[in-house]
Amino acid sequence: MARKKVKLAFITNSAARRASFMKRKIGLVKKAEELCTLCDVEACAIIFSSFENEPVVWPGYLGAQQVITKFRRMPEFEQTRKMENQQSFSQERIDKSEEQVRKQIRDNRHMEVTNIMYGCLNGGDFQHLNIHYSKDLCWLLNQNIKDMTRRIELLKEA
Repeated sequence: MARKKVKLAFITNSAARRASFMKRKIGLVKKAEELCTLCDVEACAIIFSSFENEPVVWPGYLGAQQVITKFRRMPEFEQTRKMENQQSFSQERIDKSEEQVRKQIRDNRHMEVTNIMYGCLNGGDFQHLNIHYSKDLCWLLNQNIKDMTRRIELLKEA
């Protein structure tokens, strides 16, 4: 059975928050271990929490220290080359969503003009169209004529 999407918000109930933390901590450490094993990369996880006296360090203090030292020895350019922060990650998501909205608006406009074209072909009135719809309809008709001309040429060649 599929789980419902979890709302990302602060868990106000302390016991539920602690239980969620414990489960997610185990999952995070497991994912770090899988990443190292499956992708042959070096990784470490350091988890600070008010629920525990000491931070959880995976794969251990020495292993984490080695990964951090190796990272700090890299040139600054290499350190920050693929680094993501919350702001840049959020901005990428916003940009991607805005592009999807623009594409959907274009697609909707194309479908709307196509429906107007079919309505006109069925004897509908196009006198009421504003200039923008008229231009779009003209463009769509020209595109359809070009497509049909190409198809005719291809059929003649075959």
